[in-house]
Amino acid sequence: MDAVTLAEPRMKGDVEPLVRLARADMSAVDRLIVARMQSQVPVIPLLADHIVAAGGKRLRPLLTVAAARAAGATSDIEAPIKLAAAVEFIHTATLLHDDVVDASQLRRGKVAAHLIWGAPSSVLVGDFLFARAFELMVETGQMRALGILARASSVIAEGEVLQLTRAHDLNLDQETYLRIISAKTAELFAAAAEAGAVGAGAGDKTVEALRSYGLNLGLAFQLADDALDYGGSSDVLGKNAGDDFHEGKVTMPLLLAASRTRGREDAFWERTINRGERTEDDFRRARELIIGTGAVATTLDTAYAYADAAKIALKALPAGEWRAALEQLADFAVSRAA
Repeated sequence: MDAVTLAEPRMKGDVEPLVRLARADMSAVDRLIVARMQSQVPVIPLLADHIVAAGGKRLRPLLTVAAARAAGATSDIEAPIKLAAAVEFIHTATLLHDDVVDASQLRRGKVAAHLIWGAPSSVLVGDFLFARAFELMVETGQMRALGILARASSVIAEGEVLQLTRAHDLNLDQETYLRIISAKTAELFAAAAEAGAVGAGAGDKTVEALRSYGLNLGLAFQLADDALDYGGSSDVLGKNAGDDFHEGKVTMPLLLAASRTRGREDAFWERTINRGERTEDDFRRARELIIGTGAVATTLDTAYAYADAAKIALKALPAGEWRAALEQLADFAVSRAA
């Protein structure tokens, strides 16, 4: 996809209009989440609540209920609400597993669960949440929605494995990197929106439009996160700025900077990324190179292009407050990093 230029005026975007519109629906989702993460095994609700309670805007389940409303649901949205809770459980389960694999220190601004309860408990509670998600999906009786979210869970796992095998590879090409984030991040955004539309009984054209919106939104969101890692704060990120670098993860800004400094900084990138030998001062140096070469700006250009594609997809829906709020969300996904 051709990138747009950051010199053009950009909409800042805002998530609040969507949050306000969906407040009653999301209250029902939150109540369901709290009820379904209970267990007679005490560590399960404790650990689950540690990460779920710090959930911020809950963008993925918010997408599910917003897609249902934008697709025309006006009264009974019991099925989309259950699907939204399922989406949040799938997302939370993947976060618990990710933090163990990545040895992350922070998650959503709080100490990562595996540092409090241990890696085995975190992984097993993640499995419990996956199971709860599938229970909720089955209860809706929506076999098409069940298929969408089941496939998304499989795609996410494939993306995790692909990232694990290529995460520290400076020879990673941009196409493969986009494939990784499409599977790891964007697929759940796409499935959340698609399942919401299906749960609302929308027609195929509307379902496809909302899936396209979610996929492009997810890509924009992840690329903005990539940029934020080299210029954001832990308050915005929900993790420590520089975590990707300190974990040796190859993301788009780093790939671009390594390419643009080839022949000059090869030894630095080889030591810090390929060999994993990093000192405390190396992040400052990496950040200077990544910002100085324009790699962050290019990453944001690409993110904005995906956000624009998300908004174009929404043109298949009737104009209204829900569509307008989803359009603002697409701008917000990137503008928080700009």
